[in-house]
Amino acid sequence: MATKLPKTDVVIVGVGWGGGIIASELTKNGLSVVGLERGKERKTEDYYMVHDELRYALRYEMFQDLSKETITFRGNEKIKALPMRSYGSFLLGDGLGGSGVHWNGQTFRFLPYDFEIKSKTIERYGKSKIPDGMIIQDWGITYDQLEPYFNKFEKTAGISGDENPLGGKRSEKYPTPAMKTTPGMKMFSDSCKGLNYHPYHMPSANLSEQYTNPDGIARAACQYCGYCERFGCEYGAKADPVVTVIPVAKNTGKFELRTHSNVRRILHKGGKATGVLYTDTTTGEEYEQPADIVVMTSYVFNNTRLLLMSNIGKPYDPKTGTGVIGKNYAYQVLKGAGVGFFEDKEFNIFAGAGSLGMCIDDFNGDNFDHKDLKFIHGANISYSQTGARPIQNNSVPPGTPTWGKDYKAATVKYANRHINVGAQGSCMPFRHHFLDLDPVYKDEFGDPLMRITFDFEDQDRELVKFMGAKCGDILKKMGADKVVANTELAPYEITTYQSTHNTGGVIMGDSPDTSAVNNYLQMWDTENLFVIGASAFPHNSGYNPTGTVGALAYRAAEGIMKYHKKPGSLV
Repeated sequence: MATKLPKTDVVIVGVGWGGGIIASELTKNGLSVVGLERGKERKTEDYYMVHDELRYALRYEMFQDLSKETITFRGNEKIKALPMRSYGSFLLGDGLGGSGVHWNGQTFRFLPYDFEIKSKTIERYGKSKIPDGMIIQDWGITYDQLEPYFNKFEKTAGISGDENPLGGKRSEKYPTPAMKTTPGMKMFSDSCKGLNYHPYHMPSANLSEQYTNPDGIARAACQYCGYCERFGCEYGAKADPVVTVIPVAKNTGKFELRTHSNVRRILHKGGKATGVLYTDTTTGEEYEQPADIVVMTSYVFNNTRLLLMSNIGKPYDPKTGTGVIGKNYAYQVLKGAGVGFFEDKEFNIFAGAGSLGMCIDDFNGDNFDHKDLKFIHGANISYSQTGARPIQNNSVPPGTPTWGKDYKAATVKYANRHINVGAQGSCMPFRHHFLDLDPVYKDEFGDPLMRITFDFEDQDRELVKFMGAKCGDILKKMGADKVVANTELAPYEITTYQSTHNTGGVIMGDSPDTSAVNNYLQMWDTENLFVIGASAFPHNSGYNPTGTVGALAYRAAEGIMKYHKKPGSLV
């Protein structure tokens, strides 16, 4: 029998970016908050001398233990789903700060088109542009409504950048200047300008200079060591929840953090959440934490899974298209699109930062004419210099022997003579892509695993063909002697890393018939339950999701305060 604990104003499930923002904002306004994190405590000191590529990048030190909990995957409903036994396509964060600790720091704002994608697509091209089975929908909020919250998140994180000439209008400049411009970045920028494109610095959560944010949190500048993705930052230069928002919540004296606390059910009665049930993973003891307001801020899969296991909301049924929990799962299409090899030019690509690069959005969103194209949306195209660590980076041109003396000679020759131009493509939801509970496989507690049903579509294949060619053109303009452009897309498989940008499952919108939460991320049918994260995205854009997650979290925090003062639906 679970031990019932004293009631709190708010309980948060998962303490990463979403949970940290909610905790800091609510405690600053006087609410008592309990944060439940199933992983361990973290602090900057944990990352001192952390430059161990084998331990962190290849043996996944900072990630979820798949032997205790994983996901199952199938390409379609006719195939039996099997568990992901080892890491491949994406990486599931674990511990305080979640995936916000091991991320690269690339912090984009989704485009105005994204938030009104269905309306804008029909307005420009007609209903026939949306293929059968594609279930895009507007988000129930506009870019202009969300812009102040983007601005707030960027100030908290100290985002470094310059104006995106094809992005949404900004109310203020980025709080810190853009990162350094490397020779490779300049080549990319000059070449794009020569092709009449509009390059700009990748917006970066790796600080370009020392910065103190509005909450008084001071952090040092990036050292360009090249150990961002899959690593914590030993300098605190990379914005993560542990060095930005969580300390603010702790300093109020109103925040109680409990690590090693795995939430297994959302408790509810009479249409309202009453608290959560969790297990202390160090002792196996169960606890009930009552609360006036429950806020789910865990990763996409866990947000969806907890709702389904707790019987909250109507599960999505792909056969009828009804229900909302598990609907509109989307991933990301194509991270790498082209590589160029140089015979006589070298680059110091071992140096870098997680978000050091140049981008163009000429082929993102609806910034270009899709009338004669067999896809909608697009991709952000970029040259990134994230730091070519030695084990994972040994590109060689096609035709190189795969072993032996000649292979070794080629890896040495091209170690600093190759550059990548990537296209991070959007991913549209389809009726037959969804999340549900696996009927066979269980976690260490005997609870069902999350099951993914997903594959790439013709929309994605056409996008890759188009974007791969554009990346190849840029590399040629940059003067590469050999160019390899990726213009083909095989069926989705879960064994090769692409990105951890999973979205959907608890999507937002303007109607409970088609969405699970409103534009404050408040559940339509459980008014004191808020679900925050990329699980709210009705589709995935051509960008990294964190900037938009942060903006939505700040708006949700505002909504929770309104609800606390006057309960009821916020829209």
